[in-house]
Amino acid sequence: MTVTITDTKKPLRNLDRRAYSLAETIVDAAVHIVGLVVAIAAGSILLTLAQLGTAQDEFPSLVVYVATLIVVLGISLAYNLSPASPLKHYLARLDQAAIFLFIAGSYTPFLAVLGGTSAGIVMMCLVWGASLIGVALKLIVPERFGRIAIALYLAIGWSGILVFQSLGQALPSSTLWLLLAGGITYSAGIIFHVWERLRFQNALWHVFVVAGASLHLWAVIDCMVIARL
Repeated sequence: MTVTITDTKKPLRNLDRRAYSLAETIVDAAVHIVGLVVAIAAGSILLTLAQLGTAQDEFPSLVVYVATLIVVLGISLAYNLSPASPLKHYLARLDQAAIFLFIAGSYTPFLAVLGGTSAGIVMMCLVWGASLIGVALKLIVPERFGRIAIALYLAIGWSGILVFQSLGQALPSSTLWLLLAGGITYSAGIIFHVWERLRFQNALWHVFVVAGASLHLWAVIDCMVIARL
């Protein structure tokens, strides 16, 4: 998911800096496809097992999570493979907006475990409220949002520390470690996102995105399925 801010009247910034080679484009596409295959396969298994009995109460939150995971990877693939065109500008907006939805979607299953507690309700409102504001800004005024979006992604992504104690009591320790590893992986990948002169920079950034998403997907499976068998 490339964090590049554009509008329909300005050229895409990553295209202004450096055109990706065919090899870079192919590798980047392969990374996205692997991520999508894992998301669809593992997500389907997760939803099936959850519906069969391990997490029936949390099933709606899992549907939201899996849907946002598949959507964010699919839109990112379409955007990064699309040639420079008005469509690419439109996909750029959707790409950035989808990241906010995915962050909120990733929180949803874990906050659902907290049930109707005050911590869970407040955090759910905070995460989804901030994410929907981010979506609106990306779709309506992307040219005025700039790289502040990266800071907002990180802020929402790490906001879970506000309810860490509650999550620590409700989730298995293995799940917490997977969540932490995923957060660190996402954050570390930003190094490659901003290192724009590095060859295969975009593909490397997406490797970290897919790796972080995979760790969080495993955390959901660990919490909702493995720990309940």
